[in-house]
Amino acid sequence: MTTSSRVAVVIPAYNAAATISMAIRSALAQPEVAEVVVVDDASSDGTSQAARHAAQGDDRLIVLRQERNIGPAEARNIAVARSTAPFVALLDADDYLMPDRFAPMFAHDGWDIIADNIVFVPESRAPVLPEDLDRPANTDTRIIDTATFLQGNIPDANAYRGEMGFLKPVISRAFLERHGLRYDPQLRLGEDFRIYVEMLLAGARFKVIPCVGYVARVRPDSLSGGHSATDLGNLLAASCELDRQIGQDPAIRPVMKRYLGALRRRYLLHDFLEVKRRSGLARAARHALSPPGNVLPIASGVLRDKLTAFRGQTRQPVPSQRYLFPVR
Repeated sequence: MTTSSRVAVVIPAYNAAATISMAIRSALAQPEVAEVVVVDDASSDGTSQAARHAAQGDDRLIVLRQERNIGPAEARNIAVARSTAPFVALLDADDYLMPDRFAPMFAHDGWDIIADNIVFVPESRAPVLPEDLDRPANTDTRIIDTATFLQGNIPDANAYRGEMGFLKPVISRAFLERHGLRYDPQLRLGEDFRIYVEMLLAGARFKVIPCVGYVARVRPDSLSGGHSATDLGNLLAASCELDRQIGQDPAIRPVMKRYLGALRRRYLLHDFLEVKRRSGLARAARHALSPPGNVLPIASGVLRDKLTAFRGQTRQPVPSQRYLFPVR
């Protein structure tokens, strides 16, 4: 490892043979990358072979194939434990990095977590080139505290999804080890959100720079968009644990209450819809009445979904690219 090569790029992968090559090549092209660790989570489509082929013999690539599916959080833990570089960066197997992504991050100091803006593009789009990106009008670095991060994870029903939990930061390994932090293996949704909040509660300094360095490819069946009621229930339970850690902190408590309320409503709606699909409307209605207080958030969620679907029929086409944070 050279003095400039200090990042371990972690890529959890499940049935990603069609996309992982670009992810790996984009990571290996970064001068700061010391190692790329792919955890193939029991794929059935040749993901491991595609990963090795993409590296073309570059010994910085490590592929760890799992014999049974362990989920994205534990895959992250295995990759972090196997790597040794002082900084860890997560890369989804569907996504890729822009050239020289890490240089602007390491131009800053005084951080334990640092992230940049994300550009979302349709999966069918040709690779994004640097000249395709809009130049940020605001060049200020943002300091993210716990309340800001929680507020940034409350969905806006009138906008494209843009929660701060989508951020793919570079994380200090020393901070993780000093505080004994790992990804929660029970989570298959929101595993990044939880560890970021845990780091913030432990005193992490979290910065976001305006550069756009991460490309997220959007597909209809993406994991984050196809979560189950069980996934949401596990995230709700984990978030309630975080709530207990927060206690009565007046700066965080009101935002956490709003976040938990929004998450609980999402969980109740998904649970109702799953019961309806399995057992019919009558059974789902009885389920919604237990307890009766659940009826209003479920009914509101159903109505909101129908209104969203109606608006979607007249909405402008999905943009060829959009950003997590506004650039203008």
